Amino acid sequence: MNEEPEDMQTTAEHIRKSDTRTPLAVGRSREPAPRAQAEACPCAVIRSDAFSLHYGSKVGVKNITMDIFPCSVTAIIGPSGCGKSTFLRSINRMNDLIPHVRTEGRLEVDGHHIYDKRTNLVNLRQQVGMVFQKPNPFPKSIFDNVAYGPRLQGVKRKDELQHVVEQSLHAAALWEEVKDDLNKSALALSGGQQQRLCIARALATRPRVLLMDEPCSALDPIATAKIEDLIGQLQSTYTIVIVTHNMQQAARVSERAAFFCLGELIEYDYTSRIFSNPKKRQTEDYVTGRFG
Repeated sequence: MNEEPEDMQTTAEHIRKSDTRTPLAVGRSREPAPRAQAEACPCAVIRSDAFSLHYGSKVGVKNITMDIFPCSVTAIIGPSGCGKSTFLRSINRMNDLIPHVRTEGRLEVDGHHIYDKRTNLVNLRQQVGMVFQKPNPFPKSIFDNVAYGPRLQGVKRKDELQHVVEQSLHAAALWEEVKDDLNKSALALSGGQQQRLCIARALATRPRVLLMDEPCSALDPIATAKIEDLIGQLQSTYTIVIVTHNMQQAARVSERAAFFCLGELIEYDYTSRIFSNPKKRQTEDYVTGRFG
């Protein structure tokens, strides 16, 4: 799953190299040990240091400290209501849309504290794309769905938009299925195709990080397999964080896994260790199905 086809790799790399914005600083190391401590690691793309988020008086997540590394897939697992999606949405500040939200601690993307008042939310959400649980294509054509973000970024020339749309659909493994129907309504696509279109739409803004909140929960097994294969193809280029209830899916797609419970990070390690030799009893109980 970690090996990317040559054409997919070329497409993804071209998208990344065409980005003229200030890039996120990422290291080359692929093997730093995942940690739940706060000591410095120059390789981390996302760093959470004692980060907490409250919905009014209710705790969403509490004292989350972890580093997420480049060009890898990190799965966040845990029972319903444990703070998985809250933490994921915190990484591009989607929780700002909820009244009375407040945060403590630090949450950084490429060394920048994203809850700093000077943070440009438009730029942040371009660099940290998100795919939601239910496919949410715009009621527009396939072409206009993918071109939406680049147009907001100022891309106007038709040939340039066509180039970005084609590359993004290639990167989302959807081009061959829709290349003759780009003017067709996105709502006419199947559920799995709509989800891959949403991934293409996210990739079109040239993000560094791709967040996925239960991206396969509404899909059938065949569509789920295609999304999982796509995640494997994209991980050599993008930093991917996925929330999933599916333990088998987490084991299949991720390099590292973080177990959340009651808003706290219980354990964070390589996925193989989380499932075969967890350090915490709570983790073992969850992955073996004793609760959750």
